Amino acid sequence: MSQRLEFPGGFWWGVAGAAHQIEGGNVNNDSWVLEHTPGSPFVESSGDACDHYHRYPQDIALIASLGFNTYRFSLEWSRIEPEEGEFSTAALEHYRRMLATCHEHGLTPILTYHHMSSPRWFAAKGGWEVLANADYFARYCERATAHLGDLIGAACTVNEPNLGLQLQLMGVMPPDSVLANAPFRAVAAKAVGSELFSAFPSCCQHQLARDTFLKAHRLAVNAIKSGKGDFPVGMALSIMDYQAVDGGEAVRDKAREETDVPFLEAARDDDFIGVQTYSRVRFGPNGMVNPDEGAELTQLFYEFYPEALEATIRYAASYTGKPVIVTENGIGTSDDSRRIEFIIRALHGVKRCLQDGIDVRGYCHWSLFDNFEWTLGYRPTFGLIAVDRVTQERRLKLSAKFLGEVARANGFEMSGN
Repeated sequence: MSQRLEFPGGFWWGVAGAAHQIEGGNVNNDSWVLEHTPGSPFVESSGDACDHYHRYPQDIALIASLGFNTYRFSLEWSRIEPEEGEFSTAALEHYRRMLATCHEHGLTPILTYHHMSSPRWFAAKGGWEVLANADYFARYCERATAHLGDLIGAACTVNEPNLGLQLQLMGVMPPDSVLANAPFRAVAAKAVGSELFSAFPSCCQHQLARDTFLKAHRLAVNAIKSGKGDFPVGMALSIMDYQAVDGGEAVRDKAREETDVPFLEAARDDDFIGVQTYSRVRFGPNGMVNPDEGAELTQLFYEFYPEALEATIRYAASYTGKPVIVTENGIGTSDDSRRIEFIIRALHGVKRCLQDGIDVRGYCHWSLFDNFEWTLGYRPTFGLIAVDRVTQERRLKLSAKFLGEVARANGFEMSGN
């Protein structure tokens, strides 16, 4: 027996990408520095990435032709403000053309002002570990909005400002004390001419970075709201489905307090909360619990668990009282049939949230392309579209066509429950 999953009129169906991960040639930011620093966690350089900086007209047209109505992408701060206080009109005009191209193809642009990478000069000032540096971010947001605001559909100030705390909690990233003494930090600091060099998320004072992000977010919201345009503004948080097993409720709740709660509190003053979910994390009374033996894992070795999205939407909406935009959801896998299964099950969860009256405004899939996944380079493949690393040829996967058709129809037929 089949059933039709219908979504509300005006629902945003999108794909997501980030400047440094797809543009190519972003040589002036902190990530590029680390990519070329011996001993750093990066396994390779971003290089030309997907050459989206030059190929965006064709890429945006392709997004629209697939059936999507939304494109979430980010500005590259280091292009717009290559040196402290020096703003590039040419770079701002580039992003204005991107926004205009979205509108020409009927796409609502969701713009992210900061997606992981920062200018070298900002990193040389201590980056996100220095509270006063929040003012630099707010100034950049003010200048960018003055040039672009009338074309923005929605905006995220910062992407996953809680990621460093989350990675440390999960044991993926070393503690601050280890990071502070990592030899690569001294090499990178020499490259930018400052001992204060700090790049997120591999900074070594994550509590300070948290406070700087929170201040920067609030200042940025005010700066953006005072500029051109009238559009919703929020932040995009990495929210894993934290689950308690065998009496692990207290440990789970402590993890939430450390990685989620300060940012969810801040989001109560925003127009929406961006939810970015990939899997679940389980906690017992003694800490994290590994996935069950035989559980399906992704290329990043976390559990294949698309049901996490429904839980995190409910959590974020309940805590903040704000509308939700799923700003990222996806899977790193070489098996595209599993990506389609992941999407189907995740969208079932979105639909259940809608049926229960939760205000979910849209779903943006991560990611548009198989792109540069930071320290892991090009090894994980999250994209709906494969990219030849030599020729830059784009190849649609079946998942791109599937999700595009869902977007075009604003729903899909499903058998079973």
